[in-house]
Amino acid sequence: MAKTKKKMPGLNTTSTADISFMLLIFFLVTTSMDTDKGLTRHLPKPPDPDQEDATMDIKARNILYVRINAAGQLWVEDEVNGPGYPDIRELRPRVKEFVKNEQNLSKWPEKHVKNIDLLGQCFVTDKHVISVQTDRGTPYDMYFQVQNELVAAYNELRNELSKQKFGREFQYLNNEQVAAIKQYYPQNISEAEPKKYGGDQ
Repeated sequence: MAKTKKKMPGLNTTSTADISFMLLIFFLVTTSMDTDKGLTRHLPKPPDPDQEDATMDIKARNILYVRINAAGQLWVEDEVNGPGYPDIRELRPRVKEFVKNEQNLSKWPEKHVKNIDLLGQCFVTDKHVISVQTDRGTPYDMYFQVQNELVAAYNELRNELSKQKFGREFQYLNNEQVAAIKQYYPQNISEAEPKKYGGDQ
């Protein structure tokens, strides 16, 4: 008499989908994900359609040009140093030197007297402009690095001034003190094309 083969019981897979879903949720929750950090920058308002020319009229001495080409190369120019291709690490000190204009050079931002609450009469360079210009193919990473260095330059300038005037770092100042420091060092970063006029005016 022939023996009958025993059938192997089938594997119950009804809960496989539930287990897979639970594992997916687990890894999503426990895995740290990189997030892109944005720039806290307010874009300029659209120009008035009735306005013939939306460019800014700025004295040449007040403009620091910062350009990034499609290859990610940094190009900086001002009325003192002329054009050049500095390393990204040289951008921050160069911006600080330009904005401060401690020696009151005639080809760097003009200084004028300004009465600022809590600071009194100060010689400031608040008419300066950092003009950032990019190519259509400029790498975002390089653009972000440049913007980061520009903001860091202003932060360091403000921090140095707050220590000098109020004896503490900028982040620990009250609202009135913060407003005073910002009037002394306004963050003038523009992506509009400035129209310069005159060289030593």
